[in-house]
Amino acid sequence: MDCDNDSLLIYVIPEGPVCHTGTFSCFGIERTNIAFLNQLNKLIKERKKELPENSYTTKLFREGADRIVQKVGEEAVELVIEAKDDNIDLFKNEAADLLYHLLILLKAKGVNLESIEGILKERHKK
Repeated sequence: MDCDNDSLLIYVIPEGPVCHTGTFSCFGIERTNIAFLNQLNKLIKERKKELPENSYTTKLFREGADRIVQKVGEEAVELVIEAKDDNIDLFKNEAADLLYHLLILLKAKGVNLESIEGILKERHKK
């Protein structure tokens, strides 16, 4: 509730603007890129279920866990290599590749992103 009890703030991850002005929030909360990660995670879940043709994600799921694990390893090594250099754009691209493949691996293992977030939150409390 706000100070005069005429508004209630509920924190959710909307799929689009929620304010009548077209902004992400009426409360000055800025949209972060983490919302896109949730959308991407949802898309990966759909790809695993539907396995549409001409999808790289589908290809990885069809190739199986060994291939997905291999890709995560490759992307992790590439990220470490770029971290040693000064090209921040290449570093960010490799980080994005690793995160994408990690999301696929989580889905392949039947682990949801929220459970990983829960572990991180629990560690933060300690």
